[in-house]
Amino acid sequence: MPNMILDGNILDDQWVYLEKSDTPAQQEIPDGSVIVPLKTWLAQKETLATRQDLGVWLDSDEEPEDLADDIASLKLIAVNFPKFADGRGYSIARLIRERYGFKGELRAIGDVLLDQLFYMKRCGFNGFALRADRSAEKALAGLTTFSEVYQAGTDQPLPLFRRRA
Repeated sequence: MPNMILDGNILDDQWVYLEKSDTPAQQEIPDGSVIVPLKTWLAQKETLATRQDLGVWLDSDEEPEDLADDIASLKLIAVNFPKFADGRGYSIARLIRERYGFKGELRAIGDVLLDQLFYMKRCGFNGFALRADRSAEKALAGLTTFSEVYQAGTDQPLPLFRRRA
């Protein structure tokens, strides 16, 4: 069953999410497309940087500047939303896109709710890993909830009043 939206398309998630480890420097990384926790990436960066099939995920309490030197070489960065009320991932996404210039897949993972997708997209997310109990079709429709936006965002750098002038 498809459980992923990427760039407006519903698809099966081909990435494996590696769980956090108490010993990130010794954590074994399987072959294939794997998204590793930030601490594992930092502990094994010299070895992992040679792989083209790795992504890194950040928790909402981790800093995107820890990836600043590696942004250009990463194919995917995921930001974990541990619960509905934790909005720090929105700020992390804006920083990753605007301050660090990340051009690859920026994926929202964790407690990703349908009514948040439009706003996540405005902050720079282009990938959404949906929970198994969520409808990908409804989620995709939620990305186009509004036809016009007033504020500037990563998807529209000019506020409405500047576009009308």
